[in-house]
Amino acid sequence: MITRQIESELRTRLYKGKLLVIVGPRQVGKTTLMKQILNFPNDAVLWLNCDNPDDRLGLQDTTVSSLRSLIGDYKLVVIDEAQRVSNIGLTLKILADEFPEVQVLASGSSALELANSIKEPLTGRKREFQLYPISTQELCEHTSPREELRLLEKRLVFGFYPEVINHPSDAREALQEISSSYLYKDILSLQEVRKPAILQKLLLALALQVGSEVTFNDLGNTVGIDKETAEKYLDLLEKAFVIFRLNSFSNMRVRK
Repeated sequence: MITRQIESELRTRLYKGKLLVIVGPRQVGKTTLMKQILNFPNDAVLWLNCDNPDDRLGLQDTTVSSLRSLIGDYKLVVIDEAQRVSNIGLTLKILADEFPEVQVLASGSSALELANSIKEPLTGRKREFQLYPISTQELCEHTSPREELRLLEKRLVFGFYPEVINHPSDAREALQEISSSYLYKDILSLQEVRKPAILQKLLLALALQVGSEVTFNDLGNTVGIDKETAEKYLDLLEKAFVIFRLNSFSNMRVRK
């Protein structure tokens, strides 16, 4: 079991009066991390998996009385894949305001929906953590710096998803499954993406320019879309954790 860097901080935040929210790409180990922290299965934990329609409906457009019936005597509630629930932000707000004695731990694979749902309702009520694929530091602590240096080239090619690290001989197949079944799933389900083929071309254009400076206008011209559409699609990709932007470095000094 590879220890994640945010694990210790999550443990210290339990029962401190705030909702704990973990967001990150699919398949990076959010569910595994929560089970590790809570020693699940555990009779004292109410685990709600929102991929399950029954669990999802139990949290959707709910009321204080229905939540009280659902939670019962539990003092620890996990809501996995929380972005699946309509109006999840309001549900979490009710839990925070009406059930202060209950620790809620929620996870979401889609920053697209989850961030929009919880931003306003949970102001001042939550602590948010981001979980990414396994880091080099985490791997070095699990194996050794020498071992990770030996595997560096392979790591750079195939990445740091747990599935890839745990099954290196099937790395290519694992990445294809992750990309086709998970990474694009949240984005392509949105109404804003009307031309999935353009999204694929945009990602290819980015991949061919890794390490180079690019502009929205240049990317739009490359794939045949306007600057505004390129900016919107890139914003969606970033919120879904498929890409992240690295702003240009500036060494300008602030004058007094």
